[in-house]
Amino acid sequence: MTLRVAVQMDPIERINIRGDSTFALLLEAQARGHALGYYTPDRLAMAGGKVFAAVQPLAVKDVQGEHFTLGTAERVDLSTFDVILMRQDPPFDLAYISSTHFLERIHPKTLVVNDPAAVRNAPEKLFVTEFPELMPPTLISRDRDEIQAFRARHGDVVMKPLYGHGGAAVFRLHAQDANFGSFFDLFSATFREPWVTQAFLPKVAEGDKRIILIDGEAAGAVNRVPQVDDIRSNMVRGGAAVATDLTPREREICATIGPALKARGLIVVGIDVIDGYLTEINVTSPTGIRAIKALGGPDLAAGAWDAIEAKRR
Repeated sequence: MTLRVAVQMDPIERINIRGDSTFALLLEAQARGHALGYYTPDRLAMAGGKVFAAVQPLAVKDVQGEHFTLGTAERVDLSTFDVILMRQDPPFDLAYISSTHFLERIHPKTLVVNDPAAVRNAPEKLFVTEFPELMPPTLISRDRDEIQAFRARHGDVVMKPLYGHGGAAVFRLHAQDANFGSFFDLFSATFREPWVTQAFLPKVAEGDKRIILIDGEAAGAVNRVPQVDDIRSNMVRGGAAVATDLTPREREICATIGPALKARGLIVVGIDVIDGYLTEINVTSPTGIRAIKALGGPDLAAGAWDAIEAKRR
């Protein structure tokens, strides 16, 4: 089976291919003989009920700095593709939401991975709250009294922006932290939306596990261990990738949320688990595929394409 595949992503010249899951998916698609096209979200256009983009033919190579070759851009009706990978990174802002509306016009005739309406309706720190029994104590609010009451109940907490990404602006506050007032003022001035206040999990020092689910099934995992002077385990923040297996509790978490992911058309999903608690469900452009394979784990890019191809038969 040969498919016409387009990828909607951030500028390909800027990516670090050693850890980029989108690049892993592109390498696997090319290896299977699929024809690749590339465009960035700012090249989208809608007219006459159709969705277009300036698409360039793409070839990829697993050599940093020589990792892509692009052909001449051509205005293409995106419904002529078999598959579109929506893989631009957050922030999950109005530009991101707009792109989901564009791609919703052509899905599912053209299979968009992940389903754009489901992505729009599943912000990563909100979707997870559908499973409160799996989470640490969590509050989403910008009300000072609510946050103070939550801190009084739970002591040390983590505060982070609701639509943040990559570990940016994640702070730990101690139970009697004198910086709370300043942090509250800073967040109030910086973020218009509510933010997340969550009970601090001390075992984050042992790692924040990224688990990849493919079409609702647990497929592989990597443990991300933060540096000694940081609570953030994201690999872009210096977290170290360590090989790992799933615990019975983590398998239970995956089995609980898997049917909801599959029903929503969320084919490639990354969840974050700390000390047996589910903290985030990442549906936009989850990472971890290359790290898992590099550490001797399964080839999840191949698993993802198996699932995508099965839906195109």
